[in-house]
Amino acid sequence: MALHFGEHGEREQEHEGDVAHNTRMGVILFFVYILFYGGFMILSAFWPKVMSRPILGGVNLAVMYGFGLIVIALVLALIYMRVCRKSN
Repeated sequence: MALHFGEHGEREQEHEGDVAHNTRMGVILFFVYILFYGGFMILSAFWPKVMSRPILGGVNLAVMYGFGLIVIALVLALIYMRVCRKSN
């Protein structure tokens, strides 16, 4: 079994409509994340005492919000993968 690096396999061609849809969905989900992140930044900058309040089990809002941002990023990535999947 030999590897032939010079040969190009058949590439999957993406239609312009699919690319436009995927781009639009990526931008929309990016702005959704920016809203959540902006909320974190505004709270941190203007209401630091609110961010230092314990929320759940002694953990403050800043830490909970930070973990929430990570979870939201993963959920939005899964949503993106789902809505941009090619239907066969």
